[in-house]
Amino acid sequence: MDYEIVIGLEIHVELSTKSKMFCGCTTEFGGDINTHCCPVCTSMPGTLPVMNKKAVEYAAKAGLAMNCSIANYSKMDRKNYFYPDLPKAYQISQFDLPICKRGYVDIETEGISKRIGITRIHMEEDAGKLLHDQWGKGTLVDYNRCGVPLIEIVSEPDMRSPQEAKDFAEKVRSILQYVGVSDCKMQEGSLRADVNLSVRPTGSSVLGTRTEMKNLNSFRSILRAAESEAKRQIDLIESGGIVVQETRRWDDDAGKSYSMRSKEEAHDYRYFPEPDLVPIELSDSIIEEYKKSLPEMPWDRFRRYTEELGIPGYDASLITVSVKTADFFDRAVESGADPKTASNWIMGDLMKLMKEIDTEEIPFDGSGLSELIALIEKGIISNNIGKTVFEEMFRTGKAAGDIVREKGLEIVSDESALEEIVEKVIDENPKSVADFLAGKEKAVGFIMGQVMKETKGKANPQMINGIIRKKLEALKNM
Repeated sequence: MDYEIVIGLEIHVELSTKSKMFCGCTTEFGGDINTHCCPVCTSMPGTLPVMNKKAVEYAAKAGLAMNCSIANYSKMDRKNYFYPDLPKAYQISQFDLPICKRGYVDIETEGISKRIGITRIHMEEDAGKLLHDQWGKGTLVDYNRCGVPLIEIVSEPDMRSPQEAKDFAEKVRSILQYVGVSDCKMQEGSLRADVNLSVRPTGSSVLGTRTEMKNLNSFRSILRAAESEAKRQIDLIESGGIVVQETRRWDDDAGKSYSMRSKEEAHDYRYFPEPDLVPIELSDSIIEEYKKSLPEMPWDRFRRYTEELGIPGYDASLITVSVKTADFFDRAVESGADPKTASNWIMGDLMKLMKEIDTEEIPFDGSGLSELIALIEKGIISNNIGKTVFEEMFRTGKAAGDIVREKGLEIVSDESALEEIVEKVIDENPKSVADFLAGKEKAVGFIMGQVMKETKGKANPQMINGIIRKKLEALKNM
C-alpha cells in the first residue's frame, strides 16, 4: 500500500527583546547558571508579572510578515503543567485568543511552489533548562532562560514530505530574521521545532494518528526525524501494529526516536485566563504602524534584484535566503560594484567561507567587496590574488587595499622587469619553445604559467602574454 505523509510544525522562537517577558532580567544568552533570573521569573511568592510591550510588538510584526490577521483583543492564559524547569508549575501562554491567526508562508520544494497555512501565532514565556548529570545521578535546573519571551508558530498540517517541512522551517527562520524579531540561532535554542506527523493511505481524507517529536534544533534534525518517524509508522502499520498518539524524543546521533510520554490534549493543561495580566488591546492604527515599519522582505528583494538589477533568479534566490547576505549584496552594489560580479563573489567565495567556518557572520560589509572588485577591474591585482585577499578579509576583517599594500600584492606592470623574467623562463623551457615553433599554441599557456609562478601571481597577465608572443615570434623568424 502507498502512504501519504502529513506533517504540521510548531516552531518556538525566542524574541530578541532586551528583557524577559514579564520582568526586567536580561535575555542575553549564556551567563553563569541562575544569574539571569529574579523573584518574578522564578515565581517567588508575592511577585507579579508585567507585560513586555516590545514582545507584543515583535509578535505582531512576525504575524504580519507571515500574512496573519492581528487581533485587536487578545489575552494571556495559564497553561498548567508540572515540570522542574517551570518553577511556578504553570506557563503563561495564550489559548483561545492568540495575537495572530490565519496566515500563510509560501515555500518552494524541488521547483514546485506551495502555500503552507499558519493556524496561529501565540506568545508565551520560555521554561528553564534541565542539566542532567552524565552519570545519571541527578538533574539540576538553570533558570536563566525561564521567562524569555517566545512566540509559537503553529502551522496547518499542509506539508506532505520531510523536505517540505525543512523548507518551511527555513523560510520561517528567514522571514523572522528579516523582520528583526529574533536572531533564530538554533545552536543557542532561539528557534526550535516540534514535528507533528502521521501517515495515511494515499487518497484517504482521514488523518492518521499523529506523534510529536519535541525540540528539534537544526534543519537537518527536522528532516531526519520526519523521515525516520514516517518510516517507523508505516512499518508499524504494515506489520499489523497501531500507531499510538505520543510525544517522542529524537536522538540525532543515533538516528532514532524514543517514546517520552502520551501526548497531552488542550484539556489536560486546564487553561484559564491569567488573572495577573490585563488583556492586550491593539488598535487598527497601531497594527498599521507595525505593518508600515516592516522592512523589505526576501520576496520583495528577489523581485528588485531580478527586475531592477538584472541578476538571474538563481542568484537572487540564494542571496535573499539570509538577510545578512542580502544586506551585504545591497551595500556592495550601492558602493559601485556590478550586481552580477558582486553576486558571483557572494555565491562562490563568501558562501564557501561561511560554510567552512560554520558562521553566519560577515566581518566586513559589502563596501569592502566593492573595493576589492575595483582593485581587480583597475588591474592593480589579478582575479586569483583577489580570491586570496578576499579570504584574508573574511578571516581578519581588514580592508582589501590594506591587505594588498601590507603583502605587496600589486600586479607587476614593469615591462623591462617582465621581459627579463620571460626570457629566463623561455631559456629554461626549450621543449615548450620547440612545441610553439611546431604550431602548438598550448606552449604559450605553459610558459605563461611558469612566468606567473616566478612572479607569485603578481604579473600583469595581458603584458606577459604580449611579451611571450613577441619573444616566441622573434625565435620563429630567426
